[in-house]
Amino acid sequence: MAAGRLTYQDRRRIAAGLAQDLSYAEIARRLDRPTSTVTREVMRGGGPREYRAEKAHRIAKARVPNAGSRPIPAPDSDGRDPEALREAETRLATLLVQTGLPTMPAGVLACLYTTDSGAVTAAELVSRLRVSAASVSTAVRYLEEQQLITREKGQGRKERYRIDEDVWYRAMIASANTNNLLADASREAADLLGAGTPAAERLDGMARFLRQVGEDLIRSAEHWRPRSALPAEHGERLD
Repeated sequence: MAAGRLTYQDRRRIAAGLAQDLSYAEIARRLDRPTSTVTREVMRGGGPREYRAEKAHRIAKARVPNAGSRPIPAPDSDGRDPEALREAETRLATLLVQTGLPTMPAGVLACLYTTDSGAVTAAELVSRLRVSAASVSTAVRYLEEQQLITREKGQGRKERYRIDEDVWYRAMIASANTNNLLADASREAADLLGAGTPAAERLDGMARFLRQVGEDLIRSAEHWRPRSALPAEHGERLD
């Protein structure tokens, strides 16, 4: 596997791969680099939509004079090795991307999970992810819409973003509700196409599968629900 810093040519190949909608793993394979290297590079360059080879190379060159200095620690790193913590964040973000989460929201969520407090300010996210404030704002808005993080008042006029204890419970319930909506739509389409037709049977099978998976997901989420989770009446659609 290749060693050393990414070159300008490497960054051009990363940009070309992003333009072709290649996965980070595929881009990394073509560069003979770890997937985490490509993920970190793209996140530092503003995410897959904003990444430009020229801009990313300028950012990298600007960091070179400070190469001997200590990496920026997390807000409450508590003396941990900043480089090891950074690597843990990157690996977690990479896995979150593979689950379908967009790159920047995945980076923000990874930062939140690797802080002991579970809460950071926008300025701290900009510093940790080395991206623009606009990129952080967009990612935070996405995560809020998905109910994965909440906003709270910090010192002065600053706001902090926090992960709730029941974040994955609510995410699982939302996923189950989406399955139920797809099941309903499939069943309606099957009725419209007429019982006994191949298309109707295919759609009916899809509806039954999604409905069962949704019910199983809800049962599992309820069983493992954190003690501090919100009451069940907070928005679940179980029908």
